[in-house]
Amino acid sequence: METTRVLQVDAFTDEPHAGNPAGVVPDADGLSADQMGAIAAEMAVSETAFLRSSETADRRIRYFTPTQEVDLCGHATIGTFAHLYDEGLEPGTTTLETNVGTLDIDLDEDGTVWMRQDAPTIREVGVGYERVADALGVDRAALEGASADIPLAVASTGLAFLIVPITYLSDVGDAEPDMAAIEALTDEVDATGVYLFTFDALEPESTLHGRMFAPGAGVPEDPVTGTASGAVAAYLDRFGAFDDDLPDELRLEQGHYVDRPGTVRVRLADDVQVGGRGVTVLDGSIAVPDAEEDDILEA
Repeated sequence: METTRVLQVDAFTDEPHAGNPAGVVPDADGLSADQMGAIAAEMAVSETAFLRSSETADRRIRYFTPTQEVDLCGHATIGTFAHLYDEGLEPGTTTLETNVGTLDIDLDEDGTVWMRQDAPTIREVGVGYERVADALGVDRAALEGASADIPLAVASTGLAFLIVPITYLSDVGDAEPDMAAIEALTDEVDATGVYLFTFDALEPESTLHGRMFAPGAGVPEDPVTGTASGAVAAYLDRFGAFDDDLPDELRLEQGHYVDRPGTVRVRLADDVQVGGRGVTVLDGSIAVPDAEEDDILEA
C-alpha cells in the first residue's frame, strides 16, 4: 500500500488546538487531482494543501476542501510555510505558484509567514438587507445600522467574499446561518463565502471580529480565514473606514464561536499581506488511494 506524509498544522495561532487546522501534504508530486481530493476528504479539515514542484516558482501548491479544489487558501498557506520553517526553511522571500498566479511568501525570523495577495477587486452588490439577514439568521436592523458608510460588497484579493458589516459582537455571535440560503446567495454574487464582521471586538488591540461561512465550498463555517481577512481589509480601505488614519497593521479576530480562536494580521501598503504563525499538531502518513486507470498524473 502506497502512503504519503501528511500533517495537520493549526494556523493563525501560537497554541495547538486553536486557530484554523490545515492539512499539509509536503510531497504531492505524482498525485492526481482525484487522489488529492480523496486525501482532503479523509483529512476532513476545511482545506488541505498539496506541495508540488514548479517550473516557474520555488514551489507549486494546490488546495482542496473535502468536496472540491479551491484556487487559494490563506490559512493552508500559512500552515504549509510554518511547517517548512520547522523543517529548516530560512527566513526570506520565496515564490509560490497557485491557481491564481505566482505569489511572494515572506518568512520572518520568528516564523511568522506573510502571504502577499492579489490586487484587490471590490464591487457593491444590491442583494438587499432582508435577504442577507435571513440567510445569516441576524437582525436586519443590525445590518442596516452598520452599513451606512460601508455597504454590502464582494471583495477579493484572490478569492471573492461577500463582506457584511453588523453592529455588535453579540449580533455576530447570535447568527444562525441558513446554509442553503447562504450557498444560493454566494452563487448569485459569485463569491466563495460570506464574511460577517463587527468592529466590536473582544481584544482592545483587535480591529474587528468576524465569522465566515462558505457552504458552497464544503466549509459551513471556517474557523480563521486568511483570504477573507485580506479581502475585508481591502474593503475597509476602499470605503474609507479609517478615514486618513489607516493602521500600519490590522488584527482580525475569528474562530471564537467554534472554539478555535485565532488572529490574522493584515498589512495594507503597496499590496495586501496576510500574516500569522502556525503549530504542527499531527505528523504521520496516509494511504494514497489507487489512481483511476485512465487518470493522467501531473508532473
